[in-house]
Amino acid sequence: MEVPLDIEVGHAGSTIAMPHYRRRVVEPGPGVRRFYDALVSEIDEDVQAELTALRATIDNIDAAVVHMLAERFKATQRVGRLKAEHQLPPADPAREQDQITRLRELAASANLDPVFAEKFLGFVIAEVIRHHEVIART
Repeated sequence: MEVPLDIEVGHAGSTIAMPHYRRRVVEPGPGVRRFYDALVSEIDEDVQAELTALRATIDNIDAAVVHMLAERFKATQRVGRLKAEHQLPPADPAREQDQITRLRELAASANLDPVFAEKFLGFVIAEVIRHHEVIART
């Protein structure tokens, strides 16, 4: 089942509309659900408590990441408006390469896969450029 995800970031009147993303949602069949429920019911209470606590931590980190991305996109929207006002190109390949290099180094020092970090930043940069192109046309 395909589910469109409308993603908007920002607050206080500075919302950035993101394109529609699609992700595949897999609904487990009744047999799979019963099997999973049976496995979970046999988990030690301490293990279940630790799993719940870890998942709550993950949920909090996810929320922080979303808010940080919102702040980043607010700043890049201002950059886009400034570039448009001064007829500057939406993309800055030298800056982008510097950012990729910097992020790969940060990722390595944080024990995060630099390739993953580069892919993530590449996705973000592509969105920023798209936003700048839209701003330049308006």
